[in-house]
Amino acid sequence: MSKTARSLRAFLDTASSAALVEVAEAKGSTPREKGAWMLVSPERIFGTIGGGQLEFMAIDAARAMLSAPVLSPLEGEMPAKRTAEGVTSGRSAQGALSPAATTPPDGFAAVLPLRGRENLTLDIPLGPEIGQCCGGRVEVAIRPVDAAMAADLVASAEASDAALPQVLVFGGGHVGHALASAFALLPLNVVVVETRADALDGMPGEIDTRLTPVPEEMVREAPGGSAYVVLTHDHALDFLIVAEALKRDDTGYVGMIGSKTKKATFKSWFLKTAGGSEAQFARLVCPIGGDAVKDKRPAVIAALAAAEIMTALANRPA
Repeated sequence: MSKTARSLRAFLDTASSAALVEVAEAKGSTPREKGAWMLVSPERIFGTIGGGQLEFMAIDAARAMLSAPVLSPLEGEMPAKRTAEGVTSGRSAQGALSPAATTPPDGFAAVLPLRGRENLTLDIPLGPEIGQCCGGRVEVAIRPVDAAMAADLVASAEASDAALPQVLVFGGGHVGHALASAFALLPLNVVVVETRADALDGMPGEIDTRLTPVPEEMVREAPGGSAYVVLTHDHALDFLIVAEALKRDDTGYVGMIGSKTKKATFKSWFLKTAGGSEAQFARLVCPIGGDAVKDKRPAVIAALAAAEIMTALANRPA
């Protein structure tokens, strides 16, 4: 299971109850876009709708909902609509709990009657009245999570994770480990590829690893749009992997750690021996992370390279 779906299932497995808080409308300047969501349980939260007073108000409203008495399906009321000033409207048809189409998370206990706790809509201006200065307006929908919704959220997270861009990091040295730690926080599917088993020790749990004697084969197997970051312990191996990546015409990013001298040496070999072209070579990023910052500590290189790679992947053609 992918990392976001795994974390989401863990949250739901330990939640006695939960509410889905979702941005239903976003007008003007707002912290998050329409569709952004988070989950709120009595003790914890999962995700964010942007933070600040907007989020605090939504969390308070969600927990008030969860603490309300649960009515039977025949005692439900219409969902209420609330603004920053209070409830503005509400009445609703009655309904019964629909059976779950898929299996809910194992420990999830928030199997609530659909009309047992009223749905809420908060209409919040992001101005001085709540201590924010964004200037926009956000409508936030809050709904109790039942077993069917929990299963749908996990399935959706799995699908979203599967569609994330893939990054292959070739090399598990100091910079490789620092990059893995930086990437572990980002919405990416990351694989660290190594020929040495001990170099993969201590990688973050969110990062996949692959031990192989022929790392360049991973380039051929990768999905289109992937990013390739090459920083092995062997310059000749670096050259083989980079050449394989540059010969693909569907890469999202190809980067190699190194100096101007290393880049020039690679160019000569790539054009004269490896059958590469000038156009292909022009797509190579070397050094990774740019040269504006002269600090060569692994964590600094990783931070700069991670930002560079995220930018390249976000701007790649659809």
